[in-house]
Amino acid sequence: MNKDHLIDLGASVERLAANGDLARVRSEVDLVHELAGVARCFEGKEVVLCEKVRERIFPVLIGLYWNRSALARLFDCAAEQLPFVVADSVAEWQTRPIDPEVGDSGAANEVIEPDVDLGKLPIPTHALGDGGPYIDSAIVIARDPDTGVRNASIYRALVTGPDRLTVQLDEGRHVRDYFERAEKQGKPLEVTLNIGVGPAAHIAAIVPASAAPLDKDELGVAGNIAGRPLHLIRSQSVGVEGIADAQFVLEAEMLPHVREPEGPFAEVTGYYAARDDRWVVRVKKITRRKNPIWQTILSGKEVFNSVGLVGEAAVYRLVSRQVRGVKAVYFSHGGCGFYHAIIQIQKSMEGIAKNAILATFAAFPSLKMVVAVDEDVDLTNAEDVEWALATRFRPDTGMIVIPSARGHELNPSTDRGLGTKLGLDATAPFPRPRAFERVKMAKVDLSKFDIQR
Repeated sequence: MNKDHLIDLGASVERLAANGDLARVRSEVDLVHELAGVARCFEGKEVVLCEKVRERIFPVLIGLYWNRSALARLFDCAAEQLPFVVADSVAEWQTRPIDPEVGDSGAANEVIEPDVDLGKLPIPTHALGDGGPYIDSAIVIARDPDTGVRNASIYRALVTGPDRLTVQLDEGRHVRDYFERAEKQGKPLEVTLNIGVGPAAHIAAIVPASAAPLDKDELGVAGNIAGRPLHLIRSQSVGVEGIADAQFVLEAEMLPHVREPEGPFAEVTGYYAARDDRWVVRVKKITRRKNPIWQTILSGKEVFNSVGLVGEAAVYRLVSRQVRGVKAVYFSHGGCGFYHAIIQIQKSMEGIAKNAILATFAAFPSLKMVVAVDEDVDLTNAEDVEWALATRFRPDTGMIVIPSARGHELNPSTDRGLGTKLGLDATAPFPRPRAFERVKMAKVDLSKFDIQR
């Protein structure tokens, strides 16, 4: 089966439209706050294509990742199976990678802009308190300064001038390590920012470091997802390739020993990242398709689902190898996709819920809280999980507190990533007493009844 729509964003949009998963906004929208405000009304529902953007000539797509069911339809699988489809592709890549292929030309350099002017691009300002227009969906490709191995990742980038960006480089990420080594040599780190890519390349860029060793080219993951090599194109001005099927490619360099203000930015936590002096990128060349679509990501469900795609199945497989009876893992949206996990267990003895909680923390260090529930609880339903906490969790015996543990630095409740983790055992006693037997009702087919509404 052809999977090119997983590589080509334009083909993804066509498939979304055919599936009834696309909302076209034909009225003119303003890039400053209005586009994001319109999109927020659709969050978790249809993907939004704003066809007419004020003072710009390119349309903007937003919301590609905020509806897991719509995304699963792109992958031709059930929503609950999507994390495992992704995990299987990553596992296949680890043993039988489909490596990228490099050429000189592709759709992404059909047009080579004569001048660099970021102000001509439809880069939105999302939240009311944001520091300006942000590029937040770009797949950043860089090469290890010593080995030349490619890395793909996603960083937010504030537009500060016609050819200038300031970016946030998280601690422990590969590109920050690359930059710091290049900076010690007084050299810039060359990169490409690839905007408007299909889901395969996006997923390749968010595979956690634990699954993607430094000596492996992460872009191969996209090939294993799509079943054919990801095509790359040689750049015009830097020694790093761009993605041939991208809508736009910004060729750039991260400048050594230069820091400039970046922020505030509405982060995935629901709070603003503070303004501070951060890393500076100079854009040297812009290439694009003849009729491109700009893509942006709204902090929220898009990010939550993206993290879940690569995290849930990986955690499930790691934990289920250690603890018998683990049925499923879910990264809740209320936990920002990074910080809270619900694990579903079919208990065969006491104590395994606590073992599973500890194993889950070890498998995904960004987590702050893990809740264990029984197999009769819908772990994706916040109300059902709260019911389990209300009726099965015992604070005197079911709570695990882990102080001074490493978490996620963007979580404002931590001290630059250092904080306390909390595990909650919300499972019923084993063997389960009748007092904990859940009420059940008969399943009926309403189509057999005459019902007026």
